[in-house]
Amino acid sequence: MSAPIPQAPGGLHPSGTRTTPVMVACMLSAFVAILDLQIVATALPRIAGDLGGIDLFAWVTTAYVIASSVTTPIYGKLGDLFGRKVTYLSAMGLFLLGSALAGAAGSMEQLIVFRVVQGLGAGGLFVSVLAIIGELFTPREGAKYYGMFGMVFAGASLAGPAVGGVLTDALSWHWVFLVNLPIGAVIVFLLVRYLHLPRTVRESKLDYAGIVTLSGAIVALTLFTSWVGVEYAWTSPQIIGLGLGTLLFLGLFIKAESTAAEPIVPLRLFKDSTFTISLLGTIVCGIVFVGVVQFLALYVQVATGASPTTSGFVLLPMMMGVVLASVGSSKIIGKTGKYKIFPILSMALGIVGALLLSTMDTETPRVLAILYMAVFGFASGLSAQVFTQAAQNTAPPQDMGAVSGTVTFGRSFGTSIGISLFAAIFYGRLTDELATRVPAGALDGVDHNSLSSDTVLDTLATPVRSAIEQSYAASLTPVFTAAVPILALGLVLTLLMKNLTLRSRHHGDGPQAEDPNRASADSTPETA
Repeated sequence: MSAPIPQAPGGLHPSGTRTTPVMVACMLSAFVAILDLQIVATALPRIAGDLGGIDLFAWVTTAYVIASSVTTPIYGKLGDLFGRKVTYLSAMGLFLLGSALAGAAGSMEQLIVFRVVQGLGAGGLFVSVLAIIGELFTPREGAKYYGMFGMVFAGASLAGPAVGGVLTDALSWHWVFLVNLPIGAVIVFLLVRYLHLPRTVRESKLDYAGIVTLSGAIVALTLFTSWVGVEYAWTSPQIIGLGLGTLLFLGLFIKAESTAAEPIVPLRLFKDSTFTISLLGTIVCGIVFVGVVQFLALYVQVATGASPTTSGFVLLPMMMGVVLASVGSSKIIGKTGKYKIFPILSMALGIVGALLLSTMDTETPRVLAILYMAVFGFASGLSAQVFTQAAQNTAPPQDMGAVSGTVTFGRSFGTSIGISLFAAIFYGRLTDELATRVPAGALDGVDHNSLSSDTVLDTLATPVRSAIEQSYAASLTPVFTAAVPILALGLVLTLLMKNLTLRSRHHGDGPQAEDPNRASADSTPETA
Protein backbone atom coordinates (compact mmCIF):
# COMPACT_ATOMS: atom_id res chain seq x y z
CA MET A 1 0.00 0.00 0.00
CA SER A 2 1.31 3.43 -0.94
CA ALA A 3 2.22 5.85 1.79
CA PRO A 4 -0.17 8.77 2.50
CA ILE A 5 0.67 12.34 1.57
CA PRO A 6 2.95 13.70 4.29
CA GLN A 7 1.68 16.53 6.46
CA ALA A 8 3.81 18.81 8.54
CA PRO A 9 3.32 19.08 12.30
CA GLY A 10 0.27 21.12 13.25
CA GLY A 11 -1.79 19.76 10.36
CA LEU A 12 -0.19 21.82 7.57
CA HIS A 13 -1.20 20.38 4.21
CA PRO A 14 1.26 20.53 1.26
CA SER A 15 -1.08 23.08 -0.37
CA GLY A 16 -0.44 25.46 2.53
CA THR A 17 -3.81 24.77 4.15
CA ARG A 18 -3.78 24.44 7.93
CA THR A 19 -6.17 21.54 8.23
CA THR A 20 -7.28 21.87 11.87
CA PRO A 21 -8.99 25.28 11.62
CA VAL A 22 -10.37 24.39 8.20
CA MET A 23 -11.94 21.20 9.56
CA VAL A 24 -13.38 23.20 12.47
CA ALA A 25 -14.99 25.53 9.92
CA CYS A 26 -16.29 22.58 7.89
CA MET A 27 -17.87 20.91 10.92
CA LEU A 28 -19.42 24.23 12.01
CA SER A 29 -20.86 24.60 8.50
CA ALA A 30 -22.46 21.17 8.60
CA PHE A 31 -23.76 21.87 12.10
CA VAL A 32 -25.37 25.15 11.05
CA ALA A 33 -26.95 23.61 7.95
CA ILE A 34 -28.52 20.76 9.95
CA LEU A 35 -29.42 22.92 12.94
CA ASP A 36 -31.29 25.46 10.82
CA LEU A 37 -34.15 23.12 9.92
CA GLN A 38 -34.47 21.92 13.51
CA ILE A 39 -34.65 25.31 15.23
CA VAL A 40 -36.94 26.80 12.60
CA ALA A 41 -39.38 23.90 12.97
CA THR A 42 -39.63 24.62 16.70
CA ALA A 43 -40.31 28.32 16.13
CA LEU A 44 -42.77 27.96 13.23
CA PRO A 45 -45.98 27.99 15.31
CA ARG A 46 -44.91 31.25 16.95
CA ILE A 47 -43.83 32.71 13.58
CA ALA A 48 -47.17 31.89 11.96
CA GLY A 49 -48.99 33.39 14.92
CA ASP A 50 -47.00 36.64 14.83
CA LEU A 51 -46.98 37.15 11.06
CA GLY A 52 -50.36 35.64 10.29
CA GLY A 53 -50.88 33.15 7.47
CA ILE A 54 -51.19 29.69 9.01
CA ASP A 55 -52.19 28.49 5.53
CA LEU A 56 -48.60 29.21 4.41
CA PHE A 57 -47.09 27.38 7.39
CA ALA A 58 -45.61 24.42 5.46
CA TRP A 59 -44.16 26.59 2.70
CA VAL A 60 -41.60 28.12 5.06
CA THR A 61 -39.87 24.72 5.13
CA THR A 62 -40.86 23.48 1.67
CA ALA A 63 -39.39 26.55 -0.07
CA TYR A 64 -36.09 26.05 1.76
CA VAL A 65 -35.92 22.32 0.95
CA ILE A 66 -36.69 22.83 -2.73
CA ALA A 67 -34.07 25.58 -3.10
CA SER A 68 -31.35 23.62 -1.33
CA SER A 69 -32.14 20.38 -3.20
CA VAL A 70 -32.03 22.11 -6.58
CA THR A 71 -28.65 23.69 -5.95
CA THR A 72 -26.82 20.81 -4.25
CA PRO A 73 -25.56 19.03 -7.42
CA ILE A 74 -25.03 22.39 -9.14
CA TYR A 75 -22.64 23.60 -6.43
CA GLY A 76 -20.68 20.38 -6.72
CA LYS A 77 -20.05 21.02 -10.40
CA LEU A 78 -19.32 24.73 -9.88
CA GLY A 79 -16.63 23.71 -7.40
CA ASP A 80 -15.06 21.48 -10.07
CA LEU A 81 -15.05 24.36 -12.55
CA PHE A 82 -14.15 27.41 -10.44
CA GLY A 83 -12.52 26.06 -7.28
CA ARG A 84 -13.85 24.92 -3.90
CA LYS A 85 -13.03 28.02 -1.88
CA VAL A 86 -14.76 30.63 -4.02
CA THR A 87 -17.76 28.34 -4.54
CA TYR A 88 -18.09 27.59 -0.85
CA LEU A 89 -17.75 31.22 0.23
CA SER A 90 -20.38 32.22 -2.34
CA ALA A 91 -22.79 29.62 -0.92
CA MET A 92 -22.12 30.77 2.64
CA GLY A 93 -22.67 34.39 1.59
CA LEU A 94 -26.10 33.54 0.16
CA PHE A 95 -26.99 31.52 3.23
CA LEU A 96 -26.08 34.36 5.59
CA LEU A 97 -27.87 36.94 3.43
CA GLY A 98 -31.01 34.81 3.48
CA SER A 99 -30.68 34.35 7.25
CA ALA A 100 -30.44 38.11 7.82
CA LEU A 101 -33.41 38.83 5.55
CA ALA A 102 -35.52 36.05 7.11
CA GLY A 103 -34.77 37.43 10.57
CA ALA A 104 -36.15 40.80 9.47
CA ALA A 105 -39.20 39.44 7.60
CA GLY A 106 -42.46 41.28 8.22
CA SER A 107 -44.86 38.86 6.58
CA MET A 108 -45.15 35.16 5.76
CA GLU A 109 -44.79 35.93 2.06
CA GLN A 110 -41.52 37.77 2.69
CA LEU A 111 -40.26 34.99 4.93
CA ILE A 112 -40.92 32.35 2.27
CA VAL A 113 -39.01 34.36 -0.35
CA PHE A 114 -36.10 34.91 2.04
CA ARG A 115 -36.07 31.20 2.91
CA VAL A 116 -35.59 30.51 -0.80
CA VAL A 117 -32.50 32.76 -0.73
CA GLN A 118 -31.26 30.96 2.36
CA GLY A 119 -31.88 27.56 0.75
CA LEU A 120 -30.01 28.57 -2.40
CA GLY A 121 -26.95 29.02 -0.22
CA ALA A 122 -27.55 26.02 2.04
CA GLY A 123 -27.44 23.70 -0.96
CA GLY A 124 -23.73 24.42 -1.35
CA LEU A 125 -22.62 24.08 2.27
CA PHE A 126 -22.61 20.35 2.86
CA VAL A 127 -21.47 19.35 -0.62
CA SER A 128 -18.62 21.87 -0.52
CA VAL A 129 -17.46 20.51 2.84
CA LEU A 130 -17.37 16.95 1.45
CA ALA A 131 -15.52 18.07 -1.67
CA ILE A 132 -12.95 20.02 0.41
CA ILE A 133 -12.27 16.91 2.49
CA GLY A 134 -11.98 14.92 -0.73
CA GLU A 135 -9.28 17.31 -2.01
CA LEU A 136 -7.37 17.76 1.24
CA PHE A 137 -7.22 14.11 2.26
CA THR A 138 -6.99 10.71 0.67
CA PRO A 139 -10.12 8.57 1.20
CA ARG A 140 -8.44 6.66 4.03
CA GLU A 141 -7.17 9.82 5.75
CA GLY A 142 -10.57 11.44 5.43
CA ALA A 143 -12.40 8.51 7.06
CA LYS A 144 -12.04 9.98 10.55
CA TYR A 145 -13.58 13.27 9.44
CA TYR A 146 -16.56 11.51 7.92
CA GLY A 147 -17.06 9.86 11.29
CA MET A 148 -17.27 13.28 12.88
CA PHE A 149 -20.24 14.10 10.67
CA GLY A 150 -22.24 11.51 12.60
CA MET A 151 -21.51 13.44 15.79
CA VAL A 152 -22.34 16.75 14.09
CA PHE A 153 -25.63 15.40 12.77
CA ALA A 154 -26.62 13.94 16.14
CA GLY A 155 -25.57 17.07 18.03
CA ALA A 156 -27.51 19.38 15.73
CA SER A 157 -30.56 17.11 15.78
CA LEU A 158 -30.56 16.92 19.57
CA ALA A 159 -29.76 20.57 20.20
CA GLY A 160 -32.09 21.98 17.53
CA PRO A 161 -35.48 21.78 19.28
CA ALA A 162 -34.05 23.04 22.60
CA VAL A 163 -32.11 25.89 20.99
CA GLY A 164 -35.11 26.90 18.90
CA GLY A 165 -37.35 26.95 21.95
CA VAL A 166 -34.91 28.94 24.08
CA LEU A 167 -34.23 31.52 21.37
CA THR A 168 -37.92 31.95 20.63
CA ASP A 169 -38.97 32.30 24.27
CA ALA A 170 -35.97 34.21 25.65
CA LEU A 171 -35.39 36.57 22.70
CA SER A 172 -37.76 36.24 19.73
CA TRP A 173 -38.31 33.98 16.74
CA HIS A 174 -36.20 36.38 14.66
CA TRP A 175 -33.11 34.97 16.37
CA VAL A 176 -33.58 31.45 15.03
CA PHE A 177 -32.36 33.01 11.76
CA LEU A 178 -30.05 35.72 13.09
CA VAL A 179 -28.06 33.21 15.19
CA ASN A 180 -26.50 32.00 11.92
CA LEU A 181 -24.73 35.33 11.39
CA PRO A 182 -22.07 35.22 14.15
CA ILE A 183 -21.41 31.51 13.52
CA GLY A 184 -21.16 32.18 9.79
CA ALA A 185 -18.72 35.03 10.39
CA VAL A 186 -16.39 32.65 12.26
CA ILE A 187 -16.63 30.09 9.45
CA VAL A 188 -15.84 32.66 6.76
CA PHE A 189 -12.84 33.99 8.72
CA LEU A 190 -11.36 30.51 9.20
CA LEU A 191 -11.76 29.54 5.55
CA VAL A 192 -10.47 32.84 4.15
CA ARG A 193 -7.49 32.72 6.50
CA TYR A 194 -6.51 29.06 6.38
CA LEU A 195 -7.94 27.33 3.27
CA HIS A 196 -5.48 27.52 0.37
CA LEU A 197 -6.49 24.95 -2.22
CA PRO A 198 -5.13 25.43 -5.75
CA ARG A 199 -7.69 27.35 -7.79
CA THR A 200 -7.71 26.00 -11.33
CA VAL A 201 -10.38 27.67 -13.41
CA ARG A 202 -11.06 25.63 -16.55
CA GLU A 203 -12.36 27.17 -19.73
CA SER A 204 -15.83 25.76 -20.05
CA LYS A 205 -19.42 26.48 -20.95
CA LEU A 206 -21.73 26.21 -17.97
CA ASP A 207 -24.45 23.59 -18.46
CA TYR A 208 -27.45 25.90 -18.35
CA ALA A 209 -29.77 23.35 -19.97
CA GLY A 210 -28.80 20.81 -17.32
CA ILE A 211 -29.35 23.31 -14.51
CA VAL A 212 -32.81 24.31 -15.77
CA THR A 213 -34.05 20.77 -16.49
CA LEU A 214 -32.65 19.33 -13.25
CA SER A 215 -34.22 22.16 -11.27
CA GLY A 216 -37.55 21.56 -12.98
CA ALA A 217 -37.42 17.83 -12.23
CA ILE A 218 -36.52 18.39 -8.56
CA VAL A 219 -39.20 21.04 -8.01
CA ALA A 220 -41.89 18.93 -9.70
CA LEU A 221 -40.89 15.78 -7.81
CA THR A 222 -40.64 17.58 -4.45
CA LEU A 223 -44.10 19.05 -4.87
CA PHE A 224 -45.41 15.66 -6.02
CA THR A 225 -44.08 13.83 -2.96
CA SER A 226 -45.19 16.63 -0.62
CA TRP A 227 -48.74 16.89 -1.90
CA VAL A 228 -49.73 13.42 -3.10
CA GLY A 229 -52.32 11.84 -0.84
CA VAL A 230 -52.17 14.83 1.55
CA GLU A 231 -53.10 18.03 -0.29
CA TYR A 232 -54.45 16.34 -3.42
CA ALA A 233 -55.73 12.89 -4.35
CA TRP A 234 -53.54 10.52 -6.39
CA THR A 235 -55.81 10.93 -9.42
CA SER A 236 -56.16 14.72 -9.20
CA PRO A 237 -55.05 16.85 -12.17
CA GLN A 238 -52.39 18.51 -9.99
CA ILE A 239 -50.72 15.22 -9.03
CA ILE A 240 -50.94 13.73 -12.51
CA GLY A 241 -49.51 16.94 -13.97
CA LEU A 242 -46.61 16.97 -11.50
CA GLY A 243 -45.88 13.30 -12.21
CA LEU A 244 -45.82 13.84 -15.97
CA GLY A 245 -43.81 17.04 -15.48
CA THR A 246 -41.21 15.16 -13.46
CA LEU A 247 -40.80 12.54 -16.18
CA LEU A 248 -40.61 15.19 -18.89
CA PHE A 249 -37.95 17.23 -17.11
CA LEU A 250 -36.00 14.08 -16.25
CA GLY A 251 -35.96 13.03 -19.90
CA LEU A 252 -34.86 16.48 -21.00
CA PHE A 253 -32.16 16.47 -18.31
CA ILE A 254 -30.71 13.16 -19.50
CA LYS A 255 -30.70 14.45 -23.07
CA ALA A 256 -29.00 17.69 -22.01
CA GLU A 257 -26.33 15.86 -19.99
CA SER A 258 -25.52 13.53 -22.88
CA THR A 259 -24.53 16.46 -25.11
CA ALA A 260 -23.18 19.06 -22.63
CA ALA A 261 -19.45 19.84 -22.66
CA GLU A 262 -19.39 20.20 -18.85
CA PRO A 263 -22.51 18.41 -17.55
CA ILE A 264 -23.74 19.07 -14.02
CA VAL A 265 -24.02 15.31 -13.48
CA PRO A 266 -21.72 13.58 -16.00
CA LEU A 267 -23.56 10.49 -17.23
CA ARG A 268 -20.22 8.70 -17.55
CA LEU A 269 -20.15 8.45 -13.76
CA PHE A 270 -22.90 5.84 -13.92
CA LYS A 271 -20.53 3.52 -15.78
CA ASP A 272 -18.78 3.10 -12.43
CA SER A 273 -20.81 0.55 -10.48
CA THR A 274 -19.41 1.85 -7.18
CA PHE A 275 -20.80 5.33 -7.86
CA THR A 276 -24.18 4.01 -9.03
CA ILE A 277 -24.63 1.69 -6.05
CA SER A 278 -23.43 4.40 -3.66
CA LEU A 279 -26.02 6.82 -5.04
CA LEU A 280 -28.83 4.26 -4.79
CA GLY A 281 -27.65 3.23 -1.33
CA THR A 282 -27.65 6.76 0.01
CA ILE A 283 -31.18 7.27 -1.38
CA VAL A 284 -32.29 4.19 0.59
CA CYS A 285 -30.64 5.63 3.72
CA GLY A 286 -32.41 8.94 3.23
CA ILE A 287 -35.79 7.26 2.77
CA VAL A 288 -35.55 4.99 5.80
CA PHE A 289 -33.02 6.22 8.34
CA VAL A 290 -34.03 9.88 8.08
CA GLY A 291 -37.64 9.47 7.01
CA VAL A 292 -38.61 7.06 9.80
CA VAL A 293 -36.99 9.14 12.55
CA GLN A 294 -39.54 11.89 11.91
CA PHE A 295 -42.25 9.53 13.15
CA LEU A 296 -40.46 8.19 16.22
CA ALA A 297 -40.94 11.52 18.01
CA LEU A 298 -44.64 11.29 17.13
CA TYR A 299 -44.80 7.85 18.75
CA VAL A 300 -43.05 9.01 21.92
CA GLN A 301 -45.09 12.20 22.37
CA VAL A 302 -48.57 11.06 21.30
CA ALA A 303 -48.72 7.27 21.63
CA THR A 304 -46.97 7.25 25.02
CA GLY A 305 -48.00 10.71 26.24
CA ALA A 306 -44.48 12.01 26.85
CA SER A 307 -43.71 15.72 26.96
CA PRO A 308 -41.41 17.25 24.31
CA THR A 309 -38.62 17.47 26.89
CA THR A 310 -39.04 13.80 27.88
CA SER A 311 -39.21 12.91 24.19
CA GLY A 312 -35.78 14.45 23.67
CA PHE A 313 -34.30 12.26 26.39
CA VAL A 314 -36.03 9.14 25.04
CA LEU A 315 -34.56 9.73 21.58
CA LEU A 316 -31.09 10.48 22.97
CA PRO A 317 -29.88 6.81 23.05
CA MET A 318 -30.86 6.44 19.40
CA MET A 319 -28.77 9.45 18.42
CA MET A 320 -25.92 8.16 20.54
CA GLY A 321 -26.16 4.92 18.58
CA VAL A 322 -25.72 6.93 15.39
CA VAL A 323 -22.63 8.64 16.83
CA LEU A 324 -20.98 5.48 18.17
CA ALA A 325 -21.56 3.50 14.98
CA SER A 326 -20.43 6.33 12.72
CA VAL A 327 -17.26 7.14 14.65
CA GLY A 328 -16.39 3.49 15.30
CA SER A 329 -16.86 2.37 11.69
CA SER A 330 -14.91 5.37 10.41
CA LYS A 331 -11.95 4.52 12.64
CA ILE A 332 -11.93 0.92 11.44
CA ILE A 333 -12.22 2.03 7.81
CA GLY A 334 -9.36 4.47 8.34
CA LYS A 335 -7.13 1.69 9.67
CA THR A 336 -8.05 -1.08 7.24
CA GLY A 337 -9.18 0.82 4.14
CA LYS A 338 -12.11 -1.61 3.80
CA TYR A 339 -15.69 -0.32 3.90
CA LYS A 340 -18.07 -2.77 2.22
CA ILE A 341 -19.04 -4.69 5.35
CA PHE A 342 -20.46 -1.61 7.09
CA PRO A 343 -23.29 -0.71 4.68
CA ILE A 344 -24.17 -4.42 4.56
CA LEU A 345 -24.42 -4.54 8.35
CA SER A 346 -26.30 -1.23 8.30
CA MET A 347 -29.05 -2.55 6.04
CA ALA A 348 -29.27 -5.94 7.79
CA LEU A 349 -29.41 -4.44 11.29
CA GLY A 350 -31.82 -1.79 10.00
CA ILE A 351 -34.24 -4.55 8.98
CA VAL A 352 -34.04 -5.98 12.50
CA GLY A 353 -34.55 -2.51 14.00
CA ALA A 354 -37.54 -1.71 11.78
CA LEU A 355 -39.20 -5.01 12.66
CA LEU A 356 -38.67 -4.31 16.36
CA LEU A 357 -40.15 -0.80 15.98
CA SER A 358 -43.20 -2.26 14.24
CA THR A 359 -44.06 -4.21 17.43
CA MET A 360 -44.38 -1.07 19.59
CA ASP A 361 -47.75 0.01 20.92
CA THR A 362 -49.05 2.04 23.85
CA GLU A 363 -48.23 -0.81 26.26
CA THR A 364 -44.59 -1.23 25.22
CA PRO A 365 -42.29 -0.50 28.19
CA ARG A 366 -40.35 2.71 27.59
CA VAL A 367 -37.02 1.02 28.29
CA LEU A 368 -37.76 -1.57 25.58
CA ALA A 369 -38.79 1.14 23.09
CA ILE A 370 -35.55 3.00 23.80
CA LEU A 371 -33.59 -0.20 23.12
CA TYR A 372 -35.38 -0.72 19.79
CA MET A 373 -34.65 2.86 18.75
CA ALA A 374 -30.99 2.49 19.76
CA VAL A 375 -30.68 -0.57 17.49
CA PHE A 376 -32.18 1.43 14.63
CA GLY A 377 -29.88 4.39 15.31
CA PHE A 378 -26.80 2.15 15.43
CA ALA A 379 -27.79 0.69 12.06
CA SER A 380 -28.10 4.20 10.62
CA GLY A 381 -24.66 5.23 11.86
CA LEU A 382 -22.94 2.28 10.19
CA SER A 383 -23.61 3.76 6.74
CA ALA A 384 -23.75 7.47 7.63
CA GLN A 385 -20.88 8.54 5.34
CA VAL A 386 -19.64 5.27 3.84
CA PHE A 387 -21.38 5.74 0.50
CA THR A 388 -19.79 9.17 0.04
CA GLN A 389 -16.36 7.71 0.83
CA ALA A 390 -16.88 4.84 -1.61
CA ALA A 391 -18.00 7.15 -4.43
CA GLN A 392 -15.12 9.59 -3.87
CA ASN A 393 -12.65 6.72 -3.79
CA THR A 394 -13.19 5.90 -7.47
CA ALA A 395 -14.05 9.43 -8.65
CA PRO A 396 -11.77 11.13 -11.19
CA PRO A 397 -10.25 14.33 -9.75
CA GLN A 398 -12.12 16.58 -12.18
CA ASP A 399 -15.45 15.07 -11.07
CA MET A 400 -14.92 15.11 -7.29
CA GLY A 401 -17.44 17.90 -6.75
CA ALA A 402 -20.01 16.39 -9.11
CA VAL A 403 -19.72 13.04 -7.35
CA SER A 404 -19.98 14.58 -3.87
CA GLY A 405 -22.90 16.76 -4.91
CA THR A 406 -24.83 13.95 -6.56
CA VAL A 407 -24.43 11.54 -3.64
CA THR A 408 -25.32 14.29 -1.14
CA PHE A 409 -28.36 15.16 -3.21
CA GLY A 410 -29.34 11.47 -3.18
CA ARG A 411 -29.70 11.53 0.60
CA SER A 412 -31.83 14.70 0.64
CA PHE A 413 -33.90 13.34 -2.25
CA GLY A 414 -34.43 10.09 -0.36
CA THR A 415 -35.40 11.99 2.76
CA SER A 416 -38.06 13.92 0.87
CA ILE A 417 -39.43 10.72 -0.65
CA GLY A 418 -39.35 8.89 2.69
CA ILE A 419 -41.17 11.54 4.68
CA SER A 420 -43.85 11.88 2.02
CA LEU A 421 -44.27 8.11 1.58
CA PHE A 422 -44.47 7.36 5.29
CA ALA A 423 -46.76 10.33 5.90
CA ALA A 424 -49.19 9.01 3.28
CA ILE A 425 -49.10 5.56 4.91
CA PHE A 426 -49.55 7.00 8.39
CA TYR A 427 -52.36 9.46 7.69
CA GLY A 428 -54.20 6.97 5.50
CA ARG A 429 -54.24 4.46 8.36
CA LEU A 430 -54.92 7.07 11.09
CA THR A 431 -58.27 8.08 9.62
CA ASP A 432 -59.52 4.48 9.77
CA GLU A 433 -58.11 3.87 13.26
CA LEU A 434 -59.73 7.00 14.72
CA ALA A 435 -63.06 6.08 13.16
CA THR A 436 -62.84 2.59 14.66
CA ARG A 437 -61.46 3.34 18.14
CA VAL A 438 -62.81 6.77 19.13
CA PRO A 439 -66.46 6.88 20.29
CA ALA A 440 -68.81 8.51 17.80
CA GLY A 441 -69.17 12.24 18.37
CA ALA A 442 -66.30 12.41 20.88
CA LEU A 443 -64.24 14.57 18.53
CA ASP A 444 -66.99 16.82 17.24
CA GLY A 445 -65.62 20.35 16.96
CA VAL A 446 -62.03 19.16 17.41
CA ASP A 447 -59.52 19.75 14.61
CA HIS A 448 -58.14 16.31 13.75
CA ASN A 449 -54.94 17.96 12.55
CA SER A 450 -54.30 19.19 16.10
CA LEU A 451 -54.64 15.87 17.93
CA SER A 452 -50.87 15.65 18.41
CA SER A 453 -50.98 18.82 20.54
CA ASP A 454 -50.93 18.44 24.33
CA THR A 455 -53.20 21.48 24.56
CA VAL A 456 -55.91 19.63 22.63
CA LEU A 457 -55.36 16.19 24.19
CA ASP A 458 -55.55 17.58 27.74
CA THR A 459 -59.08 18.82 27.09
CA LEU A 460 -60.39 15.35 26.18
CA ALA A 461 -61.81 12.69 28.49
CA THR A 462 -59.36 9.96 29.52
CA PRO A 463 -61.03 7.17 27.46
CA VAL A 464 -61.02 9.39 24.37
CA ARG A 465 -57.38 10.34 24.85
CA SER A 466 -56.45 6.68 25.34
CA ALA A 467 -58.27 5.77 22.11
CA ILE A 468 -56.35 8.49 20.25
CA GLU A 469 -53.02 7.25 21.62
CA GLN A 470 -53.84 3.70 20.53
CA SER A 471 -54.88 4.97 17.09
CA TYR A 472 -51.57 6.74 16.63
CA ALA A 473 -49.58 3.71 17.74
CA ALA A 474 -51.50 1.41 15.40
CA SER A 475 -51.07 3.85 12.51
CA LEU A 476 -47.29 3.97 13.00
CA THR A 477 -46.91 0.19 12.76
CA PRO A 478 -47.27 0.07 8.94
CA VAL A 479 -44.78 2.96 8.67
CA PHE A 480 -42.06 0.88 10.32
CA THR A 481 -43.12 -2.26 8.44
CA ALA A 482 -42.88 -0.42 5.10
CA ALA A 483 -39.22 0.33 5.82
CA VAL A 484 -38.34 -3.39 5.77
CA PRO A 485 -38.62 -4.08 1.99
CA ILE A 486 -36.80 -0.81 1.23
CA LEU A 487 -33.93 -1.86 3.50
CA ALA A 488 -33.98 -5.32 1.90
CA LEU A 489 -33.41 -3.64 -1.46
CA GLY A 490 -30.55 -1.68 0.12
CA LEU A 491 -29.07 -4.93 1.42
CA VAL A 492 -29.08 -6.44 -2.07
CA LEU A 493 -27.40 -3.31 -3.46
CA THR A 494 -24.65 -3.32 -0.83
CA LEU A 495 -23.95 -7.00 -1.39
CA LEU A 496 -23.30 -6.13 -5.05
CA MET A 497 -20.68 -3.49 -4.17
CA LYS A 498 -17.07 -4.23 -5.09
CA ASN A 499 -14.90 -4.77 -2.04
CA LEU A 500 -12.32 -2.15 -2.95
CA THR A 501 -9.74 -0.55 -0.69
CA LEU A 502 -9.75 3.16 0.06
CA ARG A 503 -6.86 4.95 -1.60
CA SER A 504 -3.94 6.14 0.52
CA ARG A 505 -2.79 8.44 -2.26
CA HIS A 506 -4.43 11.22 -4.20
CA HIS A 507 -5.09 10.63 -7.89
CA GLY A 508 -1.92 11.20 -9.87
CA ASP A 509 0.52 10.47 -7.01
CA GLY A 510 2.70 7.66 -8.23
CA PRO A 511 2.07 4.55 -10.33
CA GLN A 512 -1.47 3.22 -10.60
CA ALA A 513 -2.77 6.22 -8.69
CA GLU A 514 -5.55 6.76 -11.19
CA ASP A 515 -7.13 3.42 -10.23
CA PRO A 516 -5.39 1.76 -7.28
CA ASN A 517 -8.07 -0.92 -7.20
CA ARG A 518 -7.72 -1.85 -10.86
CA ALA A 519 -6.25 -5.23 -10.14
CA SER A 520 -9.03 -6.28 -7.78
CA ALA A 521 -11.73 -4.61 -9.87
CA ASP A 522 -10.70 -6.06 -13.22
CA SER A 523 -9.61 -9.52 -12.12
CA THR A 524 -11.07 -11.34 -9.13
CA PRO A 525 -12.80 -9.04 -6.63
CA GLU A 526 -12.40 -9.76 -2.96
CA THR A 527 -15.48 -10.86 -1.09
CA ALA A 528 -16.99 -9.06 1.83
